Amino acid sequence: MQEIGTVISTMEGPNSNQFSFVINEENGKMPVRKNEYVQLKTEQGLLIARVSEIVKTNRYYMRAESVREYERSGKDLVEMFPSDRWEFLVASATSLGIFNDGRQTRVSFPPSPGEKVWKVDEKLLTDFLGLDENGLLIGKMDAHDLEVRLNLTKLFQKHCAILAISGAGKSYLASVLIEEVLNRPEKLGRPAIIVIDPHGEYAGFADDENFITKTKVYDKNNISIAANKLSASLINELIPQMSSVQRRELSPVIKKLQEGKKAYDFEELLKAVEESEMNPKTKAALSSWLADLSSTGLFSNIDSPSIEEVAKPSQLAVFDLSDFVHLKERQIILTYFTRKLFEARRQNKISPFIILVEEAHQFAPENEETELAISRNVIEQIAREGRKFNACLALISQRPIRLATTALSQCNTHIIMRVNNPYDIQHIGKSSEGVTEDVLQMLPGLKVGEALVAGEAVNYPILVKIRERKCKMSEKGMRLEDALVKYRESEKLSKDDLGAFT
Repeated sequence: MQEIGTVISTMEGPNSNQFSFVINEENGKMPVRKNEYVQLKTEQGLLIARVSEIVKTNRYYMRAESVREYERSGKDLVEMFPSDRWEFLVASATSLGIFNDGRQTRVSFPPSPGEKVWKVDEKLLTDFLGLDENGLLIGKMDAHDLEVRLNLTKLFQKHCAILAISGAGKSYLASVLIEEVLNRPEKLGRPAIIVIDPHGEYAGFADDENFITKTKVYDKNNISIAANKLSASLINELIPQMSSVQRRELSPVIKKLQEGKKAYDFEELLKAVEESEMNPKTKAALSSWLADLSSTGLFSNIDSPSIEEVAKPSQLAVFDLSDFVHLKERQIILTYFTRKLFEARRQNKISPFIILVEEAHQFAPENEETELAISRNVIEQIAREGRKFNACLALISQRPIRLATTALSQCNTHIIMRVNNPYDIQHIGKSSEGVTEDVLQMLPGLKVGEALVAGEAVNYPILVKIRERKCKMSEKGMRLEDALVKYRESEKLSKDDLGAFT
């Protein structure tokens, strides 16, 4: 190991939370940089710390009035005093924990001034941070040449959230995670992966030769909901305005239809309600709401896809909702299929699964009325109860402050990329376990492709440079320059074809 500095005494410490050390420069080379991890001995045992800041100081330049007066003389300060010999670097470090024989304990006693600081042993750091050699490879640590492999269970069983501004790389990171799960050794187990994709960004998996056999894409042409599979309770979930009395009146109508025939469409359900003997006011309200649902065109006499088809182990199922214009239609699709998936998983009828919800703040908004957020209830229920049944949830959002607090707070791992909005940053600080103030200050400065991982998946927050993904990118997510070139080529081709007929 390399010795890199010595603990010094300052007005603030050393204390049990932080300490400073003077850096030993060798031939002008920096042995340590910001965000690197270091280790040193204390009375408790081996202390692991993260360098939070580095300051360059020189005692000859500490008094502004003295510097000004000497500079007025026309000579540089260095010509009169050996100021260059008094320039040195001081690092501030945040104490993370004590690590002895694989066991971690809290830091309860500060290191001693004069104690030597060493570069951290990377094998020890891997164990200390809780990384898994068989885990999902998402990239390398920013300050160390160390692969970041996250344990599948720790990352997903208690749910995770990927948070960042638009264009910071959220979908790119999600694609990397999907690749890792699909390519995971079969002996380690592969869950089913379901993506709710409002913009068609994940359809590229179906065009990639490495993933085409593992991917199914469902869009406006092959998504439908079987009317005969809708209970009164589920219809109530899609129509939150319904009262308990109206739901009770609707239930026998549905039961009679189900006894009469195995399959029926939504028009037959609507007709049965209109011909029933229920209270006229109740009938009028139900007929109006059911007609509104029917107008979406989402309902038929079959479920497509089936829940068993969606939840196949080692398979990616993408619900491409980019051709559904109205948010209500998207919410209905998410509500119905995730509800059916969760119920089937509770009964152990299907494989454990991971649901990734893109633009999660649209499906589970914090302050919208229930009528405008019909999918919020099922997302919050899976967030609260899913871990007991290995029904895992990953919420992806560019506006965490607009995402339902109940859902976000149940995501025990947060992967945070660049965030600029101060309200979002404040919200992340309150809802992300283990994110300290100096870490929050890093968020606006993160580059595209850099991510901060905090929570259940790691023992301490770590900064990661996300690896390159292997899958083909969907055309709907192509760069502006590429889209312009493609459009120009298609325009030229159209003109050439037109010219051939004239």
